[in-house]
Amino acid sequence: MSNLEELIEKLCPDGVEYESLIDLCDVLYGFPCDASKFNDDMIGLPLVRIRDVLEGKSDTYTIESVPEEYKIHSGDLLVGMDGNFHVGIWKDIEAILCQRVCRISSKDNEVLLDGFLNHLIEPIMKKIELGKQSGTVKHLLAKDIKAIKLPVPPLEVQREIVRILDNFTFLTAELAAELAARQKQYEYYRDLLLTFKPNESTILNERTNELELSGAIHWMKLGDIADITKLAGFEFTNYVQYSNNGSIIALRGLNVKNGSLILNDVKYIDHSDFSKLNRSKLFVDDMLFTYVGTVGQVALVDKNDKYYLAPNVARIRFNDCNVKAKFVLYYFQSNQFVNGQMNRLMAESSMKNLTMEKIRKFIIPVPPLEVQQRIVDILDRFDALCNDITSGLPAEIEMRQKQYEYYRDKLLTFKELKKEA
Repeated sequence: MSNLEELIEKLCPDGVEYESLIDLCDVLYGFPCDASKFNDDMIGLPLVRIRDVLEGKSDTYTIESVPEEYKIHSGDLLVGMDGNFHVGIWKDIEAILCQRVCRISSKDNEVLLDGFLNHLIEPIMKKIELGKQSGTVKHLLAKDIKAIKLPVPPLEVQREIVRILDNFTFLTAELAAELAARQKQYEYYRDLLLTFKPNESTILNERTNELELSGAIHWMKLGDIADITKLAGFEFTNYVQYSNNGSIIALRGLNVKNGSLILNDVKYIDHSDFSKLNRSKLFVDDMLFTYVGTVGQVALVDKNDKYYLAPNVARIRFNDCNVKAKFVLYYFQSNQFVNGQMNRLMAESSMKNLTMEKIRKFIIPVPPLEVQQRIVDILDRFDALCNDITSGLPAEIEMRQKQYEYYRDKLLTFKELKKEA
């Protein structure tokens, strides 16, 4: 019998009492801030909005002159009250809680430990979210919070559960830190490999981790080695019909991120007039490039007869057999390209976007094919370690998270003690 089982058998064999969250906890709702008072000049305190809850920090806006009672501090438990009701622990310095975010804290740690509460809240919020009507933005209401009942086992039981679950979260945090370090290492070597001197190309000697000269390099305009196009506005308006199910996907900007296709939120166009959309049909090794909003996200198409362009995404199709699409994909993610070319071209525009004409002006390094392939092979291995959700560190983090959730749900499910009449 485990220590926890012994404690439960000794201290609460017949179950535990369930009490109202608002009787056990203080709930602080965010301040209805005037958006005109936000600033990005680091004046005042960080402003915590819904998007900042999971991250545990905010580096977007600061705000001044907010009542003292709306301050939060490192370690506070936060809940986003719109959308997916995300739960997070604030990790940064003191900050100001904005509306539609609330802080929940135990009134008495001799009754309910804050650490125990931290593990309790997320599955409760997930259950509330799942119970909301789908198809509209979901809102966590004060009446939802008032309806929450929390199990209150003896403090010794709470402490043992916190100890067990904190071990799981510590292991996950260690893996996340390792992933962050690997990503920095990956970016370092990517930029080394893709920063070229005039007339020289380099590859990494994996035995010594040093760069070696490996042949001549040519610099070419993207428009000279690739066909570049986009979905025209009239094509989208007249011929594209979105639906939520089907087999043919219109790839939007949100589907292109960090060098990969992200397909957890897609729109289908099976009922569109494909006879009028020939130039926006996508094939294997076509490169996608977002040119409005979040500019410069790239990905390669991995299947034929599956995808078409949506608005705000350009298609780059290479027509030079001396250029590997995957090599250019990695180059487009390098700091040499982003800071040296893309950001400079965007600075010439009043809006954050790039025209097809400007994209065609990108200057691309073209080392020998064998060098391109060698660089791709090296970066593919780094990328798999950092980003592959089936075999890399992200897969191990996901496994640890599922393990934590399994034991959390198991350990936090208590038989309710029947109160005497």
